[in-house]
Amino acid sequence: MNDRRIFITQHDRERLTFMLDEALAGPNRDAAFLKELARELDIAETVDSKAVPADVVTMNSRVIVKDVGTGETSEYNLVFPDQADMAQGRLSVVSPIGTAILGYAKGDTITWQTPGGPRQIQIVDIPYQPEAAGDYHL
Repeated sequence: MNDRRIFITQHDRERLTFMLDEALAGPNRDAAFLKELARELDIAETVDSKAVPADVVTMNSRVIVKDVGTGETSEYNLVFPDQADMAQGRLSVVSPIGTAILGYAKGDTITWQTPGGPRQIQIVDIPYQPEAAGDYHL
């Protein structure tokens, strides 16, 4: 569990809540990941799209993360599940890493559970955040 405050825009909260409600209405192979995302939304502070800090990961942000254990860096665009394509670097928000980084800020280190034990990633940079670029409704 992380003690840092996490932020989510009102627009992202509405879209994610709708997606979660739809996905959890019936059987879903990603139910555990969806429930983890719902828990993250429960603790996130909702802010207006124009007020979200520019260094916070929001939906459709491009994010560079570093695996603290291995030092390996990766770059992703955080997207909704229907847009996910790892070959293109589009990471689903319901994936473990996607859920882990949503709402956290540049410089934050996040710990989450994996089948192999806890892992840590650090948000190294956010080269593109839609709200900071004035793209409020992606």
